[in-house]
Amino acid sequence: MKKLKFYAIGFVPGLLIVFFILNKKGASCSGYLPNSRVIAESLSKEFKYSEEAKNAMATYKIDEKFIKDSIITNGKVDFDRSHAQKKPCPDYLLTYPEKNPSYEITYEKCEETVTVNSLKKLK
Repeated sequence: MKKLKFYAIGFVPGLLIVFFILNKKGASCSGYLPNSRVIAESLSKEFKYSEEAKNAMATYKIDEKFIKDSIITNGKVDFDRSHAQKKPCPDYLLTYPEKNPSYEITYEKCEETVTVNSLKKLK
């Protein structure tokens, strides 16, 4: 029991110190999940749009900024309906927002570029 007390006396303050240091630097663990990694990789590449996507964007009055800053950044990748292992360019289906999705977007993530293939309004 004595060992457990000494362990807790050192462990808890150590955790708090590490938490405050990492929090101050803006570090987070959320970037390690598959959804976050796919989105972060996608946003780091140059975006291109297919004709179908451009027509849908015009129809729904959506600009490129909304697609990148809202739909892709805050979307949820549907890995069941995506082809993440496809070579050379995996394609993903993403829904936005995460709960009660109103948009569905498909895109291909290649080495240098991301090509948005389609955009659908679900509601």
